[in-house]
Amino acid sequence: MLAISPHIAIPEQELTERFLRADGPGGQHVNRTESAVELRFDVARSPSLPEEMRERLLLRRDRRLTDEGVLVIQARRFRDQARNRDDARERLAEILRAALSAPKKRIATRPSRASKERRLAGKQQRSRLKQGRSRPPGFE
Repeated sequence: MLAISPHIAIPEQELTERFLRADGPGGQHVNRTESAVELRFDVARSPSLPEEMRERLLLRRDRRLTDEGVLVIQARRFRDQARNRDDARERLAEILRAALSAPKKRIATRPSRASKERRLAGKQQRSRLKQGRSRPPGFE
């Protein structure tokens, strides 16, 4: 059982793990052991998720989300399988916790008059600095 919040938990049956050989350093050992973990969670068909949370997850532009609505997380940070397994589960929990609350609506604001004047004054100062670097007329 993967606890996301006090009200939401993902049962083990909804998580699919596949173990594969990790790339990178490790010598001959890395070629023999399957220490990397690929964790799959079907967001689109999971009965454990509230509907609004599922919509937020599916609307994210996340490259780990397949067209079928399956979230795929690969963990190969560590050299042993157990730590990679825990890492993948923790990363899945973080993604799901981020989708718990709805994002705040952006309130459109306008720059103040003073901030516009400061910006223009900075641009004029930079312009004068650059003009001072050029050769004076008649010295070509």
